[in-house]
Amino acid sequence: MLNFRTKLVAAGAVALSLGLGAVPAKAQEFINVLTGGTSGVYYPLGVALSEIYGKGIEGARTQVQATKASVENLNLLQQGKGEIAFALGDSVKLAAEGNTEAGYPGKLDKLRGIAAIYPNYIQIVASKESGIKTLADLRGKSLSVGAPASGTELNARAIFAAAGLKYEDLGRVEYLPFAESVELIKNRQLDATLQSAGLGVASIRDLATSLPINVVAVPAQDVAKIGSPYLAVVIPKGTYEGQDEDVATAAVGNFLITRADVSDDTAYQMTKLMFEHLDQLAAAHAAAKAIDPAKALDGMPVPLHPGAERYYKEKGLIK
Repeated sequence: MLNFRTKLVAAGAVALSLGLGAVPAKAQEFINVLTGGTSGVYYPLGVALSEIYGKGIEGARTQVQATKASVENLNLLQQGKGEIAFALGDSVKLAAEGNTEAGYPGKLDKLRGIAAIYPNYIQIVASKESGIKTLADLRGKSLSVGAPASGTELNARAIFAAAGLKYEDLGRVEYLPFAESVELIKNRQLDATLQSAGLGVASIRDLATSLPINVVAVPAQDVAKIGSPYLAVVIPKGTYEGQDEDVATAAVGNFLITRADVSDDTAYQMTKLMFEHLDQLAAAHAAAKAIDPAKALDGMPVPLHPGAERYYKEKGLIK
């Protein structure tokens, strides 16, 4: 009995000494990048960011999540289900205000800014055979306005209101992601699609190479009616096959957003590594060529994350 008790005590002493001597392993950093549909711009840029963070942040395990984009991304951030997300500026503003009509349950108070990145262009494209050349021509026609309550769909509502149109004026409204909208147009089951994305988005390039298209203008006077954060811009001729002229439209800035409880060090690293690998992002999608550190704070709709603020102070972009 004594021998058995002696062995137990000895074993316990060894276990205690091992426990005291063990060096705790560094907690693994998990970074979920919230993007959009796989045929949009957010997704390839999110994949590139995931690779950059996976290599550049020690112990990081990264994941890319395809979503319905802006509104869903911001709700997921608030719920702690993502670490960094792509979102449109007007969606972020409405989220911070708690606009329930835009798809938010209330004020999303955990959202924090990382950077303004590139502008989204509102791109309304119709099959040439539909005869749609202007916004007014959409009356009685079928149009996909993006996934329900997505950033794209919020843009569609704003454009329609400025042009004096309502969804009820259309022959049919579809709430579909970019790729599905394009497939329906190819199959002559849909007349037009409204897509809010970087120039040269893959879905519209695909459509333009499949059949003749018209890129529908959003006149500057309509953009002025909406006001900030919308800007009057031009889709340069040749952006898509068969587009022979510049086309006026609206643009809204995109942002990278995180949440307040992401650590300062992780937010700093996410900001720093993004700007240090702009070439890799531009290789993933040309829209990233517009990302400029000097414009990274322009129009930020929510408070900056302290980790991102540290990076900008280091670079002399804020005092």
